[in-house]
Amino acid sequence: MINSFSLQGRKALVTGSNTGLGQAIAAGLAAAGAEVICAARRSPDETLDLIGRAGGKASGMQLDFKDPMAARDIFVGRDIDILVNNAGIIRRADAVDFTEEDWDAVVDVNLKALFFTTQAFAKELLAKERSGNVVNIASLLSFQGGIRVPSYTAAKHGVAGLTKLLANEWAAKGINVNAVAPGYIETNNTEALRADAARNKAILDRIPANRWGRPEDIAGAVVFLSSPAANYVHGAVLNVDGGWLAR
Repeated sequence: MINSFSLQGRKALVTGSNTGLGQAIAAGLAAAGAEVICAARRSPDETLDLIGRAGGKASGMQLDFKDPMAARDIFVGRDIDILVNNAGIIRRADAVDFTEEDWDAVVDVNLKALFFTTQAFAKELLAKERSGNVVNIASLLSFQGGIRVPSYTAAKHGVAGLTKLLANEWAAKGINVNAVAPGYIETNNTEALRADAARNKAILDRIPANRWGRPEDIAGAVVFLSSPAANYVHGAVLNVDGGWLAR
């Protein structure tokens, strides 16, 4: 019986894979059999060690999306057929105080770089008439407004929209484009929220699963959307949020 969740013989590139969600996603793809390129602006050595100790195959790449076009040439000749757009940043301030610098920084990394990286990936696949998978990391703020994160909210709404647009254009050409929208996950970025007793309780009170998500919860969804099991899934934004949006 064929394992439709296997990624054996596939090669994946995961952006922002040195820590947190990106690290878990890279490890999850490797565990499913993919060879993984761990791309990040800082060294992904910890991720490479994690994958290596588990018997997986991975290599590192420096990629800094302060230049949104940084990935324009990286797919040529590498035979990558899975792209996970995970890299992202966030800036917080009241809307009336939000600066143009913070707006541009977040939109450049979280939306512009995502689009042009995906464009470069698809150009290579289409030129060789090969199939592939794109998994974008969206957010609960692809659906909700949030507070004090205007550029992040705008960018993540954009990620959901681009996921659908690119799926419409490429589904018939063998390229699956989907997204995962994480809920509240135990990472360095949420450490302050979890340490605030009142805020932590308010969050948990809304999550039907009654726990914070773990990075591997997101990794499993990405593996699915990268696998043959998701061959007929196009343009989906999969909420992995413990039921948050169902409340």
